[in-house]
Amino acid sequence: MAPAAMRSAAQSLAGAKPVSYWLDDPAKPEALPALTGDAHADLLVIGGGYSGLWTALLAKERDPEREVVLVEGHEVGWAASGRNGGFCAASLTHGLPNGLERWPDEIRKLEELGERNLDAIEEAVARYAIDCEFERTGEIDVATEPHQLEELREWHQEAERLGFTGLEFLDREALRAEVDSPTFLGGLWDRRGVAMLHPAKLAWGLKRACLDLGVRIHEHTRALELARSGSGMAVRTPYGRVFARRVALGTNIFPSLVKRVRPYTVPVYDYALMTEPLTPEQLASIGWKNRQGLGDSANQFHYFRLSADHRILWGGYDAIYPYGGRLSADLDQRPETFLKLADQFFTCFPQLSGLSFSHAWGGAIDTCSRFSAFFGTAHQGRVAYAAGYTGLGVGATRFGADVMLDLLSGERTGRTELEMVRSKPMPFPPEPFAWAGIELTKRSLARADTHGGHRNLWLRTMDRVGLGFDS
Repeated sequence: MAPAAMRSAAQSLAGAKPVSYWLDDPAKPEALPALTGDAHADLLVIGGGYSGLWTALLAKERDPEREVVLVEGHEVGWAASGRNGGFCAASLTHGLPNGLERWPDEIRKLEELGERNLDAIEEAVARYAIDCEFERTGEIDVATEPHQLEELREWHQEAERLGFTGLEFLDREALRAEVDSPTFLGGLWDRRGVAMLHPAKLAWGLKRACLDLGVRIHEHTRALELARSGSGMAVRTPYGRVFARRVALGTNIFPSLVKRVRPYTVPVYDYALMTEPLTPEQLASIGWKNRQGLGDSANQFHYFRLSADHRILWGGYDAIYPYGGRLSADLDQRPETFLKLADQFFTCFPQLSGLSFSHAWGGAIDTCSRFSAFFGTAHQGRVAYAAGYTGLGVGATRFGADVMLDLLSGERTGRTELEMVRSKPMPFPPEPFAWAGIELTKRSLARADTHGGHRNLWLRTMDRVGLGFDS
């Protein structure tokens, strides 16, 4: 980055608060009291993000008489559920190409289930009056390099050949009529498969809905230990215990209480900026009247979207894996990444030069080697888990909640018979091999971005063994 560009990027960040824009809200609900003493439940849900909240809500919808307790180590929605971009996708497989590569025989079923899942989220938002700024705008995959444009064109043709509709190819002129950037060469618009929303308000709304249905929620209640207790399970917390017939784990990136699950996920730190509100003139200079979500097609990609008050969220590009999978609040702030993101933002939208960023934040998401969630049970079916959403959990966690409840019921359903649900991704190796492999992959992906998309021997080998690191 040139010195002048660095100074300009730094100036744009001068007033940025080091906190998620979504969580920086005076309407944020008060935390509920921690659990003290012992509690009993039919179902204990561990984790107060989307995964846990949907599980608790759907459990009560299935059986209103079921006693459900949810415990959260900090506050509902404080982690990935309150720090993401607010892209709520229908895809359960981290995109159609990834799903088609991994589960070609059931991809149509997975796509159908994903569409129904997104519809059900929209219906729940309306039914429970969750004011989370839900907009069914769709998302555009944007090409900023010639090879990306050709890849999008080829993929659109392949999707149409396979009978997958709803994708519209946009050439440069058509795309810039939607959102104007001199870097845009074309794009692929999924008109119905993605909604934009306010992620923290969704979590807070789900919390209220759970409470209204009779779920008992205890915040600042960390689950410390999971053990058998008679015909059920016991979970120890700092000030008490919960005895439950069944347990659902929605802890995602945080170390699983089922230790054998831990090698399947690693933490990756993702970062985002939020601008100040755009003036009417600034907004007119870029268009964006249809308010779609956008993501560029590079391996090191950006995601960006408009908020309800006409700010632009700009995130992605750097994905930081800490050696040993170390989780630390210190990693939530990374000035060198924020500088890089700010400079790239003004390259994309030079007409917004002089705009400032109001918030800059980061945090860990869980990723697995197949980029989409995996599921399972432990303790002879008394415990279920879902993890590995890899950044697309805003929508897919509701499906994962249904899977966990199906597994805990012991019944065979259309969901539990899916190969996606019955199979596991490849686990990550121990250190230092995990760090070395991830770093080599990141550097190879960055090199591919600058060499016409060419995947080197390392990436081709990863493709052949089914790791498929492509985003």
